Amino acid sequence: MMTDAILQPAEWAPHDAVWLAWPSHEDLWKLALPEARRSFIALARAIVRDGGERLEVLTPDGVQETVARAALHGLDARFHQIPFGDIWVRDTAPVFMHDASGEVVASRFDFNGWGGKYKLPYDAAVGDAVAHASGMRTLRHDFVLEGGSIEVDGEGTVLSSRQCLLNPNRNPTMEEAAITRAVLDAFGGKQLLWVTDGLINDHTDGHIDTIARFVAPGVIALMEPSGSDDPNRDILRRLRDELRGQRDALGRPIELVFVPSPGRVEDDDGRVMPASHLNFYIGNRTVVVPTYGTAYDDAAARAVERIFPGRRVEAIDARAILEGGGAFHCITQQQPSRRVSGEASVTP
Repeated sequence: MMTDAILQPAEWAPHDAVWLAWPSHEDLWKLALPEARRSFIALARAIVRDGGERLEVLTPDGVQETVARAALHGLDARFHQIPFGDIWVRDTAPVFMHDASGEVVASRFDFNGWGGKYKLPYDAAVGDAVAHASGMRTLRHDFVLEGGSIEVDGEGTVLSSRQCLLNPNRNPTMEEAAITRAVLDAFGGKQLLWVTDGLINDHTDGHIDTIARFVAPGVIALMEPSGSDDPNRDILRRLRDELRGQRDALGRPIELVFVPSPGRVEDDDGRVMPASHLNFYIGNRTVVVPTYGTAYDDAAARAVERIFPGRRVEAIDARAILEGGGAFHCITQQQPSRRVSGEASVTP
């Protein structure tokens, strides 16, 4: 569908709130659930600190709401009893955008369990429930897309990976030109920049929010390989080469800035995990950076501090969240503030 004058603002633009889902399902998280909750609580506290933004927290039932309320006591939070499959609201919740008048709208895309790999009860419906709970006007798009597969600069440039967006397990009847047009129309974009592949063993098929992030107009953050055994060394170098020399929608040369990768991170079975320091959440006051207990955590946090001098950077252990499938950007979905007419772009 065409949506005239719809635009997703950059993540560094002001937010009224952020949507999250309380880790609740013991059958999914098993022994990692307590540590996943500790990371979630630390993330929530970092986001609201110094008057950051309100938390909109999903819980599947009254029992879990009671637990979540106690865990988040004292924070600016509202709770919604909305069933969900798991906590990855970046992909299952609506993507909040601005319409022509500056009002916030909830854009809904089809969701098919990351290409049919993880079909959990309620995940296909949670987006409608969140849109209703938000009170925002809902826009519908009849193609499959997860929020983590798209990055925007708020000025017309969109970034995504071919591995995900062009994967036949998402929209098998749509060719590249059709998907490009649909994405640009839905996000208010003028130009779509493509990279090829995501991280090794990324079950999302290469979500962009683990490999390349807009951090300012015309500026993209990438990871640089860490350690001689970095499993993503070739992929990270290819990303650098693919984006070097590109221009954004306004014709500016893309500037690349770099954050150390976590290096080799393995699960208990020795399988490489898709760990990424770029899966950070950009809040109003804070940038929350996931860490994984590697030798490169501190250097990554310092690199992000240099990228966002106007925000406090908090590094929080996300190893347990990663064991579930992602990190902090994957479990958050920002709700931007209403755009005031003539409002200037906010500096990251």
